[in-house]
Amino acid sequence: MVSLAAQQSRRSDTIMVNGGSAADAIERVVIVGGGTAGWMAAAALSAHLAGAGVAITLIESSDIGTVGVGEATIPTIRRFYAALGMSDAEVMQACQATAKLGIRFVDWLRPGHSFVHPFGRFGQDLKGLDFHHYWLKARAAGEPAPLDDYSLGALLAREGHATLPASDPGSQLGIFDWALHFDAALFAQHMRRFAEKMGVTRIDARIVEVRQRPEDGFLDSLVLDSGASIAGDLFVDCSGFRSLLLGETLGIDYADWSHWLLCDGAFAVQSERAGPPPACTTVTARSAGWQWRIPLRTREGNGLVFSSRFQSDDDARKELLAAMPGKPVMEPRRLRFTPGRRAVAWAKNCVGLGLASGFLEPLESTSIALIETGIERLKQLFPDKSFDPAVIAEYNEQSAEEIERVRDFLILHYKLNGRSGAFWQACRAMDVPDSLNAKLALWRARGAFVRYRWEMFSPASWLAIYAGFEDLPTRLDPAVAGIDSDQLARSLAAMRRALRETVADTPTHQEFLEIMDGAAAQGRAA
Repeated sequence: MVSLAAQQSRRSDTIMVNGGSAADAIERVVIVGGGTAGWMAAAALSAHLAGAGVAITLIESSDIGTVGVGEATIPTIRRFYAALGMSDAEVMQACQATAKLGIRFVDWLRPGHSFVHPFGRFGQDLKGLDFHHYWLKARAAGEPAPLDDYSLGALLAREGHATLPASDPGSQLGIFDWALHFDAALFAQHMRRFAEKMGVTRIDARIVEVRQRPEDGFLDSLVLDSGASIAGDLFVDCSGFRSLLLGETLGIDYADWSHWLLCDGAFAVQSERAGPPPACTTVTARSAGWQWRIPLRTREGNGLVFSSRFQSDDDARKELLAAMPGKPVMEPRRLRFTPGRRAVAWAKNCVGLGLASGFLEPLESTSIALIETGIERLKQLFPDKSFDPAVIAEYNEQSAEEIERVRDFLILHYKLNGRSGAFWQACRAMDVPDSLNAKLALWRARGAFVRYRWEMFSPASWLAIYAGFEDLPTRLDPAVAGIDSDQLARSLAAMRRALRETVADTPTHQEFLEIMDGAAAQGRAA
């Protein structure tokens, strides 16, 4: 008989940390497509699986260009590369990055009006009540100060300053976060260097055939134009809008959301820098969409996102070039897209990331963030060769809910606009998803927020958009009625004064960039 100790020893030799047997463990991961999505996936998975005996291969063709519209990010990007051991200073210098404290919306409500959606909180909550109830009470009493005046992040962005958040801010007034504007191609190269150091194999080739297992349709191998065949256990589709594996091969349908998000294309162009770089992305409403301005170290990224149903290509291109502050250094590039998502992001043994799984539009810089969260989910739910349906179902449920919540947040910007013109009137008149209607109804009735699972944007972000578009509730929390109006006015004035003084003591954005470059140089020397 085999002793109990021997049975336990044998069992410990065959059971993996994730609960599957060694024989079932994924041995080969094949990533299709480079660019931002592919190399982020390669970097993160190689770090996560270091020492686990998993071979990662990335296949991309240097003959195929990438779509480089995602040069603005949200703060989650900093957590992503920090987990890989990279510092802000290192990434900023490698990618010609500038700081992003938020997004400045210009002319969306009406011509001449603007507001900032910052990365951070507004004001100071008191006595268990959210700050916006106090702000709304003061506003009703005639206090004209906008909500921006109570956000350190918004004021830094508005004044063209930047600084690192305090590790212990002392109060809610000091809480803010920041992200980056960067050259997406340089960021992908930075991720590639890391991934290759971690052992990822890159193959420069075109895929001419995708082979599936006849018994169940799972992906088996990829045939390259060189004649080589690359087999895999798990495939990650980062092939962009083409969606070679998830869409073309596995036939996963695409849910079209263009009835809610009317913009279906863009012109993108690089230009010379025009003055000191602002510490925020600027998005300006135009005839049938909106224009972005993203400052980098040596140039600016510009683009016009528009609806082809309301504006011709020629008119959109002219509108973009006429409103650019700097001289273009290239011909505008035409981009086309259909807002929506694949019915599932994971089918059989294939996971889609980035454009291969869906695309909304770049308004709130969510494309790269959705890549990050897709990678994190894959790490948390990393399968074995059995590809348990429960794992795939959970990944798909989380992915669907998250992108739908982002969709609703983007729709809100269009629904609340106050502009004239056929495009903007159509946006106001359209029906919106029930999930967004529920949020709007509760906000308008009570100044409260609905919280759904897997939401990328916090109540502070929703508050920034509601207040920026002057869509305010009809009723406040009844507890604010007991707050003395004069005392409230003094408290709010003190908050505004403290924030202004804090901003005045911070570096300009350009000075901040020089400080970060110094930190990068010290890091290299060390």
